[in-house]
Amino acid sequence: MAVQPWRKGVVTRIQDETYNTKRFWVAVPELETFDFKAGQFVTLDLPIHEKPNKRWRSYSISSWPNGTNEFELVIVLMEGGLGSNYLFDEIKVGSELTLRGPQGVFVLPDPIEKIFFICTGTGIAPFRSMLHYITEHNVPHKKIYLIFGTRTKANLLYYDEMRELATVIENFHYIPTLSREEWEGKKGYVHEIYEEFAKERQPASFMLCGWKNMIDEAKKEL
Repeated sequence: MAVQPWRKGVVTRIQDETYNTKRFWVAVPELETFDFKAGQFVTLDLPIHEKPNKRWRSYSISSWPNGTNEFELVIVLMEGGLGSNYLFDEIKVGSELTLRGPQGVFVLPDPIEKIFFICTGTGIAPFRSMLHYITEHNVPHKKIYLIFGTRTKANLLYYDEMRELATVIENFHYIPTLSREEWEGKKGYVHEIYEEFAKERQPASFMLCGWKNMIDEAKKEL
């Protein structure tokens, strides 16, 4: 596959999603449509280091293909993170970003049988993209579980939106779980939850996105 060129993106909108995450909408003026597959990512070249490979930050696209030249990213402010601190402190509506993409093969399987989307933090981004794509294109599927783990309810990204999708998408189960707060929903870590829903040991696909420790442990458990 040919290496994609770097392009100019323009930030068209910024919105707080939680106390430490922001949503950034980016348009690519030179393109009529920014075509990508749900689940792919873009790489930003940020002016935070002299060496190129230390300037690059990759983020999953949290929106879904809609025929426009605009896409959305959801980004968490990382303590000591040069990239996220630059984006939070310096980027405003109208700011320009250098970007390359879309990239990646983390996309929906075909066909979709029984599938578990397991995520933590902003790892929900590619799954949000996939779920909306499934909705808009009426993609056939058997069962979909979205198990989203985070610490507190204040960290639940797209909470109301996911609950709404659970009423729209047939056989879609949205299962948020909190590790550090009592609430009306599931409590604990994602591993306990997917083990509960997969205890029949029936064939299923698992897609993982989020904190490295979660992914490493899930690989061992699965």
